[in-house]
Formats: sequence, structure tokens, C-alpha cells
Amino acid sequence: MLSDTRLFGTNGIRGIYGTDLNMELIIDIAHSLATYFEKGPILLGHDGRETNEIISSVVNATLNSVGLDVISAGMVPTPCLQYCTKKMLCNGGLMITASHNPPEYNGIKPISPDGIEIPREDEIRVEEIYNSKNFREGSYFGETTEETIIPSYIADVLNLVGVEKIKSRNLKIVMDFGNGAQARVAPYVAKKLGAHIIPMNGLIDGSFPARGSEPTIDKLGSMASMVKAMGADFGVAFDGDGDRSIFCDELGNIHWGDKTGTLLIRHLLSYKHRKSNVVCPINTSLVLEKICNELGSRVIYTKVGSVEVSREMLKRNTLLGLEENGGFMYGFLNQVRDGCMATTLMMEMMSTYKESLSELMFSLPTTFQYKSKLRYANKKSIQLIVDKITSHGSPKKVENLDGAKIWIDDETWIMVRASGTEPLLRIYGESTDRNLLNSKINEYTRVINDIFKV
Repeated sequence: MLSDTRLFGTNGIRGIYGTDLNMELIIDIAHSLATYFEKGPILLGHDGRETNEIISSVVNATLNSVGLDVISAGMVPTPCLQYCTKKMLCNGGLMITASHNPPEYNGIKPISPDGIEIPREDEIRVEEIYNSKNFREGSYFGETTEETIIPSYIADVLNLVGVEKIKSRNLKIVMDFGNGAQARVAPYVAKKLGAHIIPMNGLIDGSFPARGSEPTIDKLGSMASMVKAMGADFGVAFDGDGDRSIFCDELGNIHWGDKTGTLLIRHLLSYKHRKSNVVCPINTSLVLEKICNELGSRVIYTKVGSVEVSREMLKRNTLLGLEENGGFMYGFLNQVRDGCMATTLMMEMMSTYKESLSELMFSLPTTFQYKSKLRYANKKSIQLIVDKITSHGSPKKVENLDGAKIWIDDETWIMVRASGTEPLLRIYGESTDRNLLNSKINEYTRVINDIFKV
């Protein structure tokens, strides 16, 4: 991932601290970013990972050493820093985070003045600066100031929803923070909306001892049990830096982000933003397109990755976007995934309808989904699989926007792609026929294993 030519993965620069993300590399990346930004102020923040304080200090000092002013935001969720980079008219932002990656990882996510991760073409510019080592030199030292940005962010989130209407609902919510940074924001927003919060794993701890930093369905059983035991209206689990949210209904059923995202989209298209277009990655549930077609909205597909979705939203002036991994983008605040904003919109939706969350989910078209990952020694092995998998069988069509999405029929597809952050092959599948989906997953898994043996 951190080779001589590439620094950036799917979302920012990440690596295992002390090995492929060592101090020399961090300093050179900071110099490269200072050269790219050219001037400050730069809003600098971090989540709760154990190595964040030292990385933040080194990045801050490097920027100051070449004349860039820095505003230190301290520990904040990523979407909070992104929004305030835009609102405070900073020339850029830097978030020290590895998002959902395991605790040994860390990274740097550069933010443009528009509050979104820098475009892909600008990532290449940063990499060219890094490879040439043609760094900016400063004739004076920049300054660092401290800024409390969380209250401003919270106020602006609340301005986008019907506060009194939500208060009247008296929602009870289980929040699983996963020892991540969203513990600093989301519960305070929910309490201002009159909700009773039942917190889980709320102590910020960069080793993520409770259930890891990624809120996948197989890790959220404790939250589901708590939701049922406490009679909560729903549960929500966040990732390490707080930009993703996975929801659980009152019966303890945990739902993938594209299904709950589709429910939010249906609500927003029906009551607030009629016929708005929606941007999402190509691995999104086909349920979204069915709902959007019914409501006169168009779905625009991108490669997998929040940068692709956010940048496409900005390009098309589209204000609704989502990802299957729990990323929901509400452009009326900022065109980035935001776990707190998504939770607030879920609260608003729940205050609009008499039905429970499980009943609302049941009202969506039924499909069955499969998501898995296989770890390999290197990315070359993964790319070999992606290249060869499309020659298997007689699919109806194959889409190559990102990896290979193989359509078996109009309502059944299998997709494989290389992860942009780890040496993983990600496998997705969906169908309206559970037996057909299981059969095809087993078939393509055998094909993948046979290719790897070769």
C-alpha cells in the first residue's frame, strides 16, 4: 500500500504504525501536504487511536516549520473536522485516523477547503511531491491555536431537523460507540433531541477492546441484545472515527447500511427533498434503485469509496448519498459520510411515522445480501482473481466500474474487488432468491479458491 509510487488507498493514507507508516514517512507526508496546501490555516484533528497524539504533534510541528498556521481541533470525529474545515474557511484540514482499520493501523486524511477529502487527481499531486521530495521551504514559523469546534457542529446539525417534533417522540436509543471518537458528539446531539441514551463502549480507547473499530453485523450481537432487553426504539453502532453508523431495529435485527440508508432516502425523498438524485457505489443494494424509481429520483453509481461518492455529489450538486458499509451523506450539512448526522435523520424519520423501525424496514422490497472478505499476502494475488473471475460461466452482464460485478439475472449479482486499505478481497452478493444467492456464492468462492491455487 505504501509503495514508492502510491500513498493513498480508498480513503486517505494508512499503514501499520512503526513499520510501513514510520516516523520518517510521516514527516515526509506532512512536508508533501504542506507543499500541496501552500498556506494555512490547516485544521488538524485526530480520533482516539493510541498513536494519534505523537503523529498529530509531528504533523503539526512539520507544518509550522515551513510557515503554515495550524488550528488544533484535538480529538473529534472525522465528519466534525470536515464540516468545520469548510465552515471556518480553512485552507485545508488533516484528520489523523485509520477509520475502521485494526488498532495497529493509523493514517492521515487530507481535507479540501470544501470540507471533503481531496480529489483523486490531487492525491496524485501529493504523491508526486512526495516522490520528488521537492518540499516547500518556509522563511518563518507558523502558529498553532486551539479551537473548540464541537459545539458549533452540534448546533448546525440540530438546525437541519425538526427538534420539537423529535423531542415529542421520546426515543430510547442504544448507542454503541465502539470505544471511538463519536462518543464525544452523538450522545449530546441525541440528548438535545429529548432521547434517552443507553451507552455502550463509550470509553474512548485506541485499542478498541470492546468489539473492534469496524461495526460489522457479526460484532454487534451485544448491542442487539441490549436493544431488546431495554425496550429501545433502535440501536446504532459507530466506527472508530465516527463517520459510519450501522442500525439495529427494536427486535434486535441488525441491518446493512444500504438498507437503512435506502429507508432514510425514501423518507427524505417523500417529505423533504422530492426527486433529488442519489449517489452511491456500485456495490449498493438494488433496493435503493427500486425505491428511487418509484419516487422519480435517479441513482448515480460510482466506484467504491466515500471519496468517489462525495466528489460525485459535489460535481452534480447532489445532496443525498450513501454506502453499504454504513456511510450516509447528507449534503445539506456536508457531502461526506457522517454517523451523527445519519443518526439524527433516523431520529427524525422515527418521529414522522407511527411504525416501528422493524416495520419500516419490512416495508422495503425484500432482497438477501452476502458480504465477506478473504485475506491474501499481497494485492497482486487479489488482482489476479478479479481479472480472471469474469471468464467463469455465462453471466447476463459484467460491470467493471470497480472490480467485477457479475449479474446472474436482473435481480441477482456477485461482486469482487480489492480493498483499497488492506490486502483483502471483498465479496458481495445480492438476490431476491436466497437459494440462488447461496448457490452462486458457493460456486464463485470455489472458483476464487481454484484461481488462487494456480
